[in-house]
Amino acid sequence: MNFFLETLLVIVKLLYLTLESLLLLFIPVRKKSVAGEIVLITGSGSGIGRLMALKFSKLGATLVLWDINQDGNKETARLLKENGSVRVHDYTCDCSKKQEIYRVADQVKKEVGDVSILINNAGIVTGKRFLDSPDSLIEKSMDVNTMANIWTCKAFLPAMMAANHGHLVTIASAAGLVGTSGLTDYCTSKFAAVGFLESLGAEMRHLGKTGIKTTTVCPYFISTGMFEGCKPKLRRLMPFLKPEYAAERIVTSVLREESCVIIPQAVSFLLKMKCLLPTKMSYVIGDYIGFFSFMDTFIGRGKKK
Repeated sequence: MNFFLETLLVIVKLLYLTLESLLLLFIPVRKKSVAGEIVLITGSGSGIGRLMALKFSKLGATLVLWDINQDGNKETARLLKENGSVRVHDYTCDCSKKQEIYRVADQVKKEVGDVSILINNAGIVTGKRFLDSPDSLIEKSMDVNTMANIWTCKAFLPAMMAANHGHLVTIASAAGLVGTSGLTDYCTSKFAAVGFLESLGAEMRHLGKTGIKTTTVCPYFISTGMFEGCKPKLRRLMPFLKPEYAAERIVTSVLREESCVIIPQAVSFLLKMKCLLPTKMSYVIGDYIGFFSFMDTFIGRGKKK
């Protein structure tokens, strides 16, 4: 096909997609069914991991729960069974260790079956300035927040590709789209997680595996205790997200097969401003909203100042 025809085809496709986007503003997006799907959630022992498990369970999915916290994970399994779900399988897994991920993944395949929806939710935050962060903690942040996503996808993607059916979900962060003070290792790990899934999604499309969907979720702070102590200047205008709301929005994004979700919309607006404005102007706005100082009061989950 010559250049003129290719260009014309691209213009037609763009016009079609623009019209489709406008129509979807008024027409509810159809949600897919996950009944019978095997959904694996890492970091399911607490927080939004637990809440997502409860929501997917109510939709008829089989749940596979992964967490390093055995007691918390078993509590999630108990809650699911208490709510009427009998298709629940909990596994203790340290997602900072590649060989353990592969070992437990093989166990899941043998005991449960092929995972069709993989939700990489496990994450940690050091909360220290770069030069105050021990090498071991920086490495662990990368292992849990980034590398675990890669190893779980390597473990479960082959079966999805063979069936041309599946969904890969990464719970990243707004910190995976903009760098900030006090979160250098966290931002690095989340930027990498965002880039990984975006690239993998493009690869699936290029290979014709259009039945495999990807969803990257970039939320603002969620009040699960992970960022306990942080006090953004504009907290009254942009309060921490409530876990229930965040979990509901994430599950809905999976059901709608949305590719990238930024929660809330106000954060999306600020990120667009960052891309459009000169760097110095972005710094001025960042200082005004306290974006570079909110980690100064960080405590973290289960810790005391």
